Amino acid sequence: MSEMDSTRPSPVHPEDNALLEVFIYGGGKVGRGLARAIRDAGLRVTLRPARDGLPSERIEANFVILAVRDRDIAPCAEALRDRGLVGHRDVAVVHCAGALGPEALAAARGGRVSVAQMHPMISFASPSFAPFLERGQLHIDGDPTAVRAARSLGVCLGMTPRTFSGLDPVAYHAAAGLVANGAAALAAAGVDLLERAGIDRRTAAEMLGPLLRTVADNVEVLGVPDALTGPVRRGDAVGVARHLETLCRLAPHLVPFYVAAAATQLPLARALGEAPADAFDAIQRVLDGTRQ
Repeated sequence: MSEMDSTRPSPVHPEDNALLEVFIYGGGKVGRGLARAIRDAGLRVTLRPARDGLPSERIEANFVILAVRDRDIAPCAEALRDRGLVGHRDVAVVHCAGALGPEALAAARGGRVSVAQMHPMISFASPSFAPFLERGQLHIDGDPTAVRAARSLGVCLGMTPRTFSGLDPVAYHAAAGLVANGAAALAAAGVDLLERAGIDRRTAAEMLGPLLRTVADNVEVLGVPDALTGPVRRGDAVGVARHLETLCRLAPHLVPFYVAAAATQLPLARALGEAPADAFDAIQRVLDGTRQ
C-alpha cells in the first residue's frame, strides 16, 4: 500500500477556514465532539441531532458532515439530493465512518456538491466529553474539492490529514477498533485487578489513564516494537509466572486475557533482542503451561 501526502498536508490557504461554515447532522458522540472542537477553533458550526430529522430548508453551510451510523449514510445522501437541501451552492459533504469510502455519499454528488470520507482516528466515547483532537490523525478520501476542504478543516483542528491509495477501509477500521476498544477492555481488566489488589475503582481508573497516555506517546514517538516495556521485553519468565500465579488466585477469568497479551508481546520482544532467545523460550513454556 502506498501513502499519498501523509506527512505534509496540501497547502491550506488562511481564507479557507475563514470562509468555512459547517453543518453537522448527527448529535451523538462524534457529532457533538466535532462540533465542540470546530466551535473552539473559531469556525461557525450548526449541530442538528439526527432525531430531529434533516431540515426542511436548504442547508446554507458550505461544509456538511454526516455524523450518523454507517447504515444511515447512504439514505441521508439520497435525502439531501431528493429534497434539494444541497446543490444550490458549492458544498462539500463528508461522512465520518471509517469502514465506508466516499462512494457511500455518491447519491449526493452533483455539479456543485463534492463528497468525501473524513474519518478521525480518535476515540469518541461520550457526548458529554470531547476528546483531544490535536495531533490526531484524519483519514480523508474522495473528490478533490471535498478532500481539500476536509484537509483544511483538519489542519484548523490541529489534526494531521492523511490520504492512502488502495486502502482497505474495513481493515483500516478494524485496526482502529482493535486498538481503541481493545485498550478500553484492557483498562477494564486492569481496574478489575487493581480492585482485587485493594484499590478502589475510581482511583484505579485515575491511575491507569495516565499509564495508557504514556503508552500512546511511546507508540507515537518510538513506534513498535520499541514501545514495549515490562517482563516479556526483559525476558523475565519468573516475573510472568508470578503474574499468572496471582491472576489464578485473584482473577482467574483474566488469565486468558493475560496469556493472549503476553503471547502477542513475545515476537516484539524477540525482535528487540534485549534477552537471550532461551529466555523468551522460557516465557513461551510458561504461557503454554496455562493452556494445558
